[in-house]
Amino acid sequence: MMGAVSLPPPSSRASFSSQETTRERIQTEAARLFVASGYHGVSMREVAEAVGVTKPALYHHYADKEALFLAMLDGALATLARLVEHAGQQQGIRAQLDTLIRDLLDTAPEQRVGLQLASELRHVSPERRAAFETEYRRVWMGGLTALIEAAVERGELRTDLSPATLTLALLAVLYPLVSGPGARQPQQTAQALLSVYFDGAGPR
Repeated sequence: MMGAVSLPPPSSRASFSSQETTRERIQTEAARLFVASGYHGVSMREVAEAVGVTKPALYHHYADKEALFLAMLDGALATLARLVEHAGQQQGIRAQLDTLIRDLLDTAPEQRVGLQLASELRHVSPERRAAFETEYRRVWMGGLTALIEAAVERGELRTDLSPATLTLALLAVLYPLVSGPGARQPQQTAQALLSVYFDGAGPR
């Protein structure tokens, strides 16, 4: 049996909470600035001013602009991981993808920011960019492919196309839901796209 976990004193817990709140504010303001001005158009001084902290305080949380930028992308990737996990808890590929699409629509504004930030990834160091791209492929692409592979094994999807190809087709369906301006009827659009994915676009 595991021993009891010792909690920090209340003052320490309050400090941790305060730090998390500050980090959230930093990432929110930094995301707004990066989306508006691009990676090279934003300085750490501007981020500090937008948040209302000093530059030393900002550097206490993030070592440099790259670290802050990648932390925001890591946050977006963590959200995608949670969506894949939630979808995987459903029974059957149709229920899984229906859940995934509904969750994507619920987080669409956040996903659009993530896509805009990802378009600036070319500006970070090659090593950090490669590390993030590897993690993205593992979490998002790998997570979706795992759902598709399991569905193929259960006989729920066609077997004449590879799971990798079926995953690319799924991404083509998902991308319009979180890119560009939102659809006027997002749920109806999502269900129509899902129907095309499963049933094709031919006359019925």
